[in-house]
Amino acid sequence: MKNENSAENMTEQAKKKEKAAPVKKKATQTRKPMPPKLELLFTIVNRDKADVFTALLESFDINLQLVVAAEGTATTEMLRYLGYSDNKKAVIISVIRKDRVEAAMNFLNEKFKTIKNGKGIAYTVPMTGTIGVAIYQFLINSNK
Repeated sequence: MKNENSAENMTEQAKKKEKAAPVKKKATQTRKPMPPKLELLFTIVNRDKADVFTALLESFDINLQLVVAAEGTATTEMLRYLGYSDNKKAVIISVIRKDRVEAAMNFLNEKFKTIKNGKGIAYTVPMTGTIGVAIYQFLINSNK
């Protein structure tokens, strides 16, 4: 009987402590949002339209673009058959935020259809890393 009373007393005391103890609020951790990921956007257009497309792409907060002269692989006979005059191309390599890729691709698709002799292709490749915080902040255009 003594054991039962002491066990009851202990449970009652534990209940009283629980009631008397201040309720601790869980600390809410505020996480910083994930930094935006970057992708390389490759756009291949006629060389005489490269300036037009680089200017258009700047509207998507692209801070770094590289234009490389290129040449198509079609033969002269094939070009004449398809109605093209030359195979001089430009490859525009742009660094773009992943959250802006879809809008840029839709925009380019529309411009490929509407700009005279503005046909081209575009695709993206994910970037897996950059060296340096300052470079990364420049590429994502973080000062806006």
